[in-house]
Amino acid sequence: MAQFSVNVHRFDPYKNFKFRVKWDGRYVAGIAKVSALSRSTEVVTHRSGGDPSTERKTPGQTKYETITLERGVTHDRDFEQWASKVWNYGAGAGAESSLKDFRKDIIIELYNEAGQLALGYAVHRCWVSKYQALPELDASANAIAIQTLELQHEGWERIEIAEPTEPVIEV
Repeated sequence: MAQFSVNVHRFDPYKNFKFRVKWDGRYVAGIAKVSALSRSTEVVTHRSGGDPSTERKTPGQTKYETITLERGVTHDRDFEQWASKVWNYGAGAGAESSLKDFRKDIIIELYNEAGQLALGYAVHRCWVSKYQALPELDASANAIAIQTLELQHEGWERIEIAEPTEPVIEV
C-alpha cells in the first residue's frame, strides 16, 4: 500500500539531518542544529450557571516557542551581526538597538536523502533574544566550540512544496 501521495515508492519518513536555514535571501553557513518548531494554545475554561458541573473549553492565545540555532564557531559573523542589531554594546546612547531592521524572516528547509527539497517553513518577524558567542572553554575537553542564537518570532507557516519524485533504482 502506498504511504505517500506522489512518491508511491517512498515508505520511510524524512530524516532530520539534511536541512538548511536561509535569511536575507541566502543560506547561513554551518548551522548544525535547529530546535523544534512548536506552538501551544492556552485553554480557556468557562461554565454557565445553569450548566451541569462540567467545564466548557475554548482556545485562548497561541504561543510560539523560541527557536534555537547552533553552529560551530568560525570567522563568519552572521550570528554576531544579527544579535548586534538588537543590542550593540558601545554604540553610544540611543544607538544600541536598530529598530529599523532587527527583525528578519527566516526559512528552514528539510531535504530528503537524495538532496531534494522536501519541506520548508517560513518563520516570521524573528529577532535575537539571546546570543552565545563562545561556549564554556575547557582545556581537557574534546569538543567543538558552539555558538547559539535564540530567536523570538511571531509564528511560522509551511511553504507549499510538491513532494519530490525520487528515482527508483532497479537491481
